[in-house]
Amino acid sequence: MRQTLYRLMGVAALFVLVGCGTNLDKPTGTVSKNAAVVVDVSGDLIKQKLLRAHFPGIDQNSTVYGEKAYRIVYDSIDIHGNPIKASGYMVVPTGLPDAVTRQLGLSIVLDDHGTIFKNTDAPSVMPSQTLLPGNDTSILFSALGGFVTLMPDYVGYGESKGAVHPFVMKRLAEDSAAFLQAARKVAQENGIKLNGQLFVTGYSEGGYAAMATLQKLEDDGESVAMAAPMAGPYDLNFTAFGVLSQPKLSVPSFMAFVGYAYAEAYGVDIATVINSPYATMLPDLFNGEHDRSEIDPKLSYDTTGPTGLFVPAFVADFFANSSNWFRKAVLENSVSAWAAQTPIRLVHCQGDDVIPFAISQATLQSMQSAGTQNIGIIPVEAALQQAGKGDGHLMGHSECGIYAYGIAAELFAQVRQATIGY
Repeated sequence: MRQTLYRLMGVAALFVLVGCGTNLDKPTGTVSKNAAVVVDVSGDLIKQKLLRAHFPGIDQNSTVYGEKAYRIVYDSIDIHGNPIKASGYMVVPTGLPDAVTRQLGLSIVLDDHGTIFKNTDAPSVMPSQTLLPGNDTSILFSALGGFVTLMPDYVGYGESKGAVHPFVMKRLAEDSAAFLQAARKVAQENGIKLNGQLFVTGYSEGGYAAMATLQKLEDDGESVAMAAPMAGPYDLNFTAFGVLSQPKLSVPSFMAFVGYAYAEAYGVDIATVINSPYATMLPDLFNGEHDRSEIDPKLSYDTTGPTGLFVPAFVADFFANSSNWFRKAVLENSVSAWAAQTPIRLVHCQGDDVIPFAISQATLQSMQSAGTQNIGIIPVEAALQQAGKGDGHLMGHSECGIYAYGIAAELFAQVRQATIGY
């Protein structure tokens, strides 16, 4: 784990470094129906930039792979279950030994990304515009790890911009599963040998989506080698009770997004959920043109009351009425109590200030009670200390993400080595 964590310290810098300079291979254009190469960067270019930046753990003998990334358009469903065209980003590492690419084949990491608001932050959008690797975790999994990385944009972004995003809803799993099938088809059409090994992960909303996706994949008969959901609100009932019982909201944009998406999906008038004037503002705020720094200041940090974000009657009925529509909806969309067959490691920071560590603890207990046998929890701060890289301080939600991804990458690499042999 130590080598991965060393590399991880500079991943954020790598996002900037790879975008510097002009020595990029030209993308080859359309490669099959509904797929196009949007990035083609050599491993040598990436490594030389890392060396010039004194990237921790990288020297002339380090192995850094290139990246060939595809933007894929595929059939999915919208928040109402209607057909819609969606898009995603598939990154294939290049420069691996022939024994891997021609004989053993490549393993897949399906990475469900965290909450975004702006369309330009979608995995396939930024590289499609710049022809450079995006600010995404595929650099960790593909360039440094040698995995094929799959990142769905999610409905509401990319090809489906303008549609309402199903924020922390099980429909995310439908989208991720559809993208997985589309990506496998594109890989086959372009001679990319896969070995059938699949890993599932994601952070924050992506952690929730990863757990929901794992449940759907198991229901569909898919075999998953390991899942590492990270900092997700798996138990939405637990989360909703916690949020609505507090006088202040830590991130009003997240909570408003939940209210907006769920009202849309369940056919409820948003004005009965979100106070005026915020209710009428939400369609514009969540249209893909604004980021969190623009949205939060326009909303109330008060949970409820005359000047709060949520309508007092909505909050009161949620607590008092077991048949409240939102109470039933969050129970229906929770993914915290089912019998999984896949080995699961819940990765979470103990200092998370947005999605409490207690949610992962409760999910661990619920999953075990439901019959899941191979499941554990990894506190990120403790893992860092064990690797000799942590100073013991508790990390918040934003700070934690990059370290959580490093742990997931190391877990997956260990399983691949033990099973596939590279």
